[in-house]
Amino acid sequence: MQAKPLNETQRAAASDVSTSARAKRSLRENGKSLTITFVAIALLAAFLSPLLRITMNSFKTANQVAEYGTPLYPAKPRVVEYQGKEYDIYKVPLAEGVRELALYKKGRATSEFLDPANLDAPPIVWEGAWRSLDRAWEFAPTLSNYQQVWDLLDYPRLMFNTIAIAIIGTIGTLFSNTLVAYGFARFRIPGKQFLFTILIATIFLPAAVTLIPTYTIFVKIGWIGTWLPLLVPTFFANAYDVFLLRQFFLTIPREMDEAAMIDGAGPLRILRSVILPQAWPVVIAVGIFHFVYTWNDYFGPLIYLSTRPDLQPIAVGLARFNSIYGNKPELVQAGTIMTLILPVIIFIFTQKYFMQGVVITGVEK
Repeated sequence: MQAKPLNETQRAAASDVSTSARAKRSLRENGKSLTITFVAIALLAAFLSPLLRITMNSFKTANQVAEYGTPLYPAKPRVVEYQGKEYDIYKVPLAEGVRELALYKKGRATSEFLDPANLDAPPIVWEGAWRSLDRAWEFAPTLSNYQQVWDLLDYPRLMFNTIAIAIIGTIGTLFSNTLVAYGFARFRIPGKQFLFTILIATIFLPAAVTLIPTYTIFVKIGWIGTWLPLLVPTFFANAYDVFLLRQFFLTIPREMDEAAMIDGAGPLRILRSVILPQAWPVVIAVGIFHFVYTWNDYFGPLIYLSTRPDLQPIAVGLARFNSIYGNKPELVQAGTIMTLILPVIIFIFTQKYFMQGVVITGVEK
């Protein structure tokens, strides 16, 4: 039986129904997107709130940190000078609204306030307990904490040690891991998969198991008290970075290697001219991983450089500084912020390559 064609009214009704369905579906999708965005922002705010508080406290003086009722941002109580004396300013609720007035005479039931804008006017009598009033604050950051930390912590020396260890270690890590990952990704080696499995299995080996034997070896060869125990191992590949680089190298077609071989390129030339130009995202990601790890490493420098404070990096120096000036939280938090500045700047400028490298390394050819 042949279906009867729809007239214009029916087609218009069907079109309206279709449009309404699309609109409802779009609203549901937008609602889900807004919900996910809100949750992500809330989680990010909760995660960053301690860092925000540390940053704000680093710009406060010791009195501002200890003052009761101070706001989150660095601030000091607002005062006004009258007849050679300073009077604190409070937020006073009056009939015309809340006004900021200076407490002139304190009383239990009634108190007298002065108008900071017109000190010659008669005092304003206010009934109520003045202790229940909120104080008025003014923004008053200070940079003296950072100057004190710079001098007390010997910050330039610690920063030089940290940057030197991080840069040399990063160079060693990229050099060694790139060569090993290239071998696992391209060379036909007997038992290659078995060797790669053993390498990856070392990830599950606890560091505490190898700590004493490694320390004993470094003592025997006289490396304790130098940077060598921290730098030399970086020139020998580690399983985690080899895995990331190998996964990326596998995504590069072998046909490009074969084309380079036809032109007379050897393995090292292929690595330099074919593989690495396409692998910068993962190379930068591995470099950032190691740089941040070295920057935050505390245990290694502590055990190998415990007798050489002049060679210690910022992590050990800051811990020692915190133990000495733990009763001055504004200095401790200023030192923490100074330690975070450089890694954050590096991550901001390289986050594009970092994210691209992490994402692509999860795709195996």
